[in-house]
Amino acid sequence: MRAWLLDDTTGIDALRLGEVSDPEPGAGEVRVRMRIAGLNHLDVWVTQGLPKPKSLPHILGGDGAGVVDMIGEGVTEWASGDEVIINPSLSCGECEYCTSDNMVFCAQYTILGEREPGTLAEMIVLPASNLFRKPAELSWEVAGTFGLASSTAYRMLDRAGLQSTETVLVVGVGGGVSSAAALIARAMGARVLVTSRDRAKIEWAIAHGAEAGFDSSSEFSKEVKALTGRGANVVVENVGQATWDQSFRSLAPGGRLVVCGATAGSKVELSLPVLWFKQLGIIGSTMANRSQFAATLDLVEAGSLPIHIDQVFSFEGAVDAFRRLESGDQLGKVAVRVS
Repeated sequence: MRAWLLDDTTGIDALRLGEVSDPEPGAGEVRVRMRIAGLNHLDVWVTQGLPKPKSLPHILGGDGAGVVDMIGEGVTEWASGDEVIINPSLSCGECEYCTSDNMVFCAQYTILGEREPGTLAEMIVLPASNLFRKPAELSWEVAGTFGLASSTAYRMLDRAGLQSTETVLVVGVGGGVSSAAALIARAMGARVLVTSRDRAKIEWAIAHGAEAGFDSSSEFSKEVKALTGRGANVVVENVGQATWDQSFRSLAPGGRLVVCGATAGSKVELSLPVLWFKQLGIIGSTMANRSQFAATLDLVEAGSLPIHIDQVFSFEGAVDAFRRLESGDQLGKVAVRVS
């Protein structure tokens, strides 16, 4: 089969389109012929060795959707021809965390395309439990791109305990996670504020239910407090160092800052007196568990979480998809049409 291969971790230029052996499903596994592979900023980081793949050459890609074309021994829930969505979470499946729907804490937990081969290939073999049935009304582009970012956003808001009566500030709207967080928070009935350096991205968020938006490079905490009177109950943050201080200052007393990434620096400073006097919470979050992934899919299927596709690239043009992500200019999801 054809696959996009990363030969070393020096960046996007180390990607090439090559041939590898067709994967064969083992017991409990299913082979999927890919239709759409969805890319995330994580894929750009992996080209730089953050994290480093288990072996090279390596196949990238965490999100995807396709058609089952072979099943392994013992698989009864899937059949050849089934249209499926891939859950990118991989774990041992046997430890106390995996058996209690907390697979993200498994010692062997990883995401497709991170250390294990991903979706940017004509075929992929996965545990049968990693598949969800594709709703007929969902386009392949939506089915193959929403998973990682949208379910991560869902888990962030879930862990933050966002209530419908609260105000949430989504920092750096426009990327996959932040855009999904704004949409999910609005679907939950919360008041949504956003920040971005790009006015067009702010206007997109307002058109999709956000009340107001602020320039990420400004002292936006002052504007948040001026508008709300107290600050935001929840701040969704995955930018990092560049916005951390303003995000932290934007919190209302008793507020929670939930963070899942650091696209613009990972070293931050924190005022401990502000933390304890305002009784703030800082919450780390990663990819969703299985039930949260299912809940996210339900929102997408119901139309409560519209997935905006920024651009669809041909399989041969996948490098351009990586460059689009690297530029940070995308608004929504970046897809690669495999077949």
